[in-house]
Amino acid sequence: MEICYTLLSDGSSDRALIPILNWILQTHLSHYAIQPQWADLRRLDKSLRNTFEKRIRLSVELYPCDLLFIHRDAEKDTHEIRINEIRTAVTQVDSLSALTVCVVPVRMTEAWLLFDIGALRKAASNPNGKTELHLPNIKRLEDEADPKDTLHQLLRQASGLSSRRLRRFSASDCTHRVSELIGDFSPLRVLPAFAALESEVIGVIRKKGWESI
Repeated sequence: MEICYTLLSDGSSDRALIPILNWILQTHLSHYAIQPQWADLRRLDKSLRNTFEKRIRLSVELYPCDLLFIHRDAEKDTHEIRINEIRTAVTQVDSLSALTVCVVPVRMTEAWLLFDIGALRKAASNPNGKTELHLPNIKRLEDEADPKDTLHQLLRQASGLSSRRLRRFSASDCTHRVSELIGDFSPLRVLPAFAALESEVIGVIRKKGWESI
């Protein structure tokens, strides 16, 4: 048995959400094969994707799926505001056959990658590094003002590179790798936004009757 899902995200860097979504689905549907897709709309003419509703419609048309995850970072707004924006946009799309799930990290995707020192060291190609890394308190990750900057700083520190070599180090390129190297995202359940995502996924699973198949 197989479930295919599509992720429509704010940007290409947010593909780092795919291992997280895979983990949630596999945790609750261990007897299914999970097939992810990222809705890459970048090559399309801007006039075809210049509204949120158009991007949602194109994602389903070009990347048919059983489940559509729609991502927006909360950034300076609240989790609730972003959720309402997504749901309002979904209502504007006719015949949306795939069930939709809102993915709204607070404040942004990188906040959900700031808890695994081992993954950070491996992603920075220095798994045995000894530099002390000071990760934020996991319970307060949603209070981080700039999770992306925090993650990039930690990756640079984890690399153990000298100042000269550090100039050629791309923390952005390591972001996806951090997500891929984390094997267990359950620590994130202390975060309201992550808990809301997992709860919504469980609701969809029950609605579709996947758990009883």
